[in-house]
Amino acid sequence: MNVRNCRKCGRIFNYVVGPIFCPRCREEQEAKFQEVKKYVQDHHGADIQEVSSECDVDPGQIRQWIREERLQFADDSPIRIACEGCGAMIRSGRYCDKCKTEMATGFKHAMGSGKPAEPEKKPTPSKSERDKMRFL
Repeated sequence: MNVRNCRKCGRIFNYVVGPIFCPRCREEQEAKFQEVKKYVQDHHGADIQEVSSECDVDPGQIRQWIREERLQFADDSPIRIACEGCGAMIRSGRYCDKCKTEMATGFKHAMGSGKPAEPEKKPTPSKSERDKMRFL
């Protein structure tokens, strides 16, 4: 059993996977997420600071939800975050489409052409070499 302390309230709980929050704090955070999501849907022109103050949520938490692609915004929304690769402004996720394509191409090159390598064939010894006596 993996027992840990909640990062938010300090309670001890049985940790399974994911963020290190107890079930109660995780439910509270999910309720805050739903509140932020509803506010963003109702107020398309709101920026991160406005959403943060109206919903009483840390701006860093809002950015984390955007990076996790849990929150996505319309094209006309002023909310943008920087791509972790090139710094271009994006609506959600960690990387822009250009950086995602470059990484995928890099991974393909690192893995090779995609075909499994054929095992090397050793030349078969001639009959006279096979019949020789060997000593260790």
